[in-house]
Amino acid sequence: MRVPRFLRLALVATVLAASTAAAQDYPAKSVRIIVPFTPGGGNDIVARFLAKYMTEMYKQQHIVDNRPGAGTIIGVEMLTKSPPDGYTLMVTNNSLAVNHTLYPKLPYQTLKDLQPIVKAGSTPNVLIVHPSLPVKTTRDLVALLKSKPDQISYSSAGTGSTAFLAAELFKMLAGVKMLHVPYKGTAPALTSILSGETQVTVTALPGAVAHIKGGRLRALGVTSAKRATGMPDIPTMIEGGVKDFDFETWYGVFAPHGISPGLVKQINGAVNKVLASPAARDILTNGGIDPGGGTTEAFDKLFRADVVQLGKVIKASGAKPET
Repeated sequence: MRVPRFLRLALVATVLAASTAAAQDYPAKSVRIIVPFTPGGGNDIVARFLAKYMTEMYKQQHIVDNRPGAGTIIGVEMLTKSPPDGYTLMVTNNSLAVNHTLYPKLPYQTLKDLQPIVKAGSTPNVLIVHPSLPVKTTRDLVALLKSKPDQISYSSAGTGSTAFLAAELFKMLAGVKMLHVPYKGTAPALTSILSGETQVTVTALPGAVAHIKGGRLRALGVTSAKRATGMPDIPTMIEGGVKDFDFETWYGVFAPHGISPGLVKQINGAVNKVLASPAARDILTNGGIDPGGGTTEAFDKLFRADVVQLGKVIKASGAKPET
């Protein structure tokens, strides 16, 4: 039986009205922000930053829930199985796009089961070494690695992490070989280089800033095409002789697929409002993060483009999931 046009229009209007009402009442209780990484890295920093300011804005608690494991799959799956009501969000980075290619089978569909909301920020990665390594510049390190292929080890937050991708891209562009030592997160990867267990790492700048400023780690170059706003004294790796090296880590807010358009718009607007505050922007910038913002459509486009582009890097590197 065909539904009359006026009834179809009334149904659409009812759905839109319900969506708008839900958005107006949101949030009526605490909001959980899943971070599929261990505490201490860039994702955790961004999530806790947003949680603090969103709590102040809404007078409702926004609570960070670290759920690391299985290359972020545990935390992402938890999000996709949560009700799409805006009370469970996630902050993650490019690794979400990477895993689409890295893992032959996932417990969710990357491009269907998640709703991108907004880009929260971005940061270059930084090439750092233990101070005991006799190098002061990227050129020095390249020369050393070429003289000792596969004799120097580098740490990462795990195969498929943005740190891993940046290091593999460095190896390809510089024509060097290093041994990969994966860890279960950014913090343990940094701990390994601080202790001298590994000698090199490429990691997101925020988690390394304090160690660099304290002289516990030596920064050789940032992976972006331009120097980092918060650490302008560190040259780019392009300046260090690695041609065409341009790689940034983005941090984004996601929700489960099926969340209402009204809530997507409200959460996007709230994050943009937080990121527009000069005081808030200073906090991120001083921590090595360039504040993000913008439309949901722009972030969705960035995310989908990374699924394709980073998939090519994974295939070229021959990387396989950790067992």
